Amino acid sequence: MIDNGGGARESVRRSRIADYMDIAPPDGGDHETPANTPAGGLAESPADASGPPPGLPGEEAVPEVDAESRRREFTARLEAFRDTAVLVPYRGDGWLTVDFGGIRWILAFSDESALARYALARDEGHEEWTYETVLGERLLDAAVPAAGVPCGVALDAADGAEHAVLLPPVAGIVPEAYAVNRGFAGNAAVAEGEGTRW
Repeated sequence: MIDNGGGARESVRRSRIADYMDIAPPDGGDHETPANTPAGGLAESPADASGPPPGLPGEEAVPEVDAESRRREFTARLEAFRDTAVLVPYRGDGWLTVDFGGIRWILAFSDESALARYALARDEGHEEWTYETVLGERLLDAAVPAAGVPCGVALDAADGAEHAVLLPPVAGIVPEAYAVNRGFAGNAAVAEGEGTRW
């Protein structure tokens, strides 16, 4: 588990996800699991792992947009994320993460509605979820280095490729010493598709 720096976890909240079940997804559609979501959603253990967490991009086609526009849009989203408090759920003694593609992803949510959609995608909408409110900047600058393996952040993972935001461990997003494109390989193996708890 990383040191969350929050002392006695005063910012930890419990949310009964069932209270949010009638909240529409961002596109106004039904509460359906995205097409690229594996049955059962995120795995809690290697035995349950069957693919990426709900909403992480798969092989779907991306519309043609010029590279400069995409770069500007991503930079704006990254800056907004760094300045925003997000919800990070707990599992066991640490934050909920998933290992996929050789990267550990910290799962974060923009609000309780986004967390509820994720819980519903996992068929866990009836459970109570414990989460902490964490500044995005703290996730990227402190939690990522503390992971000890290549680590990024997945924001609103159940909301599909159009709404979810992946912040991979590359220079310009995470501290350069922990960026995979600067040679960081970590000190522990990350198994593809393995769900994990910090």
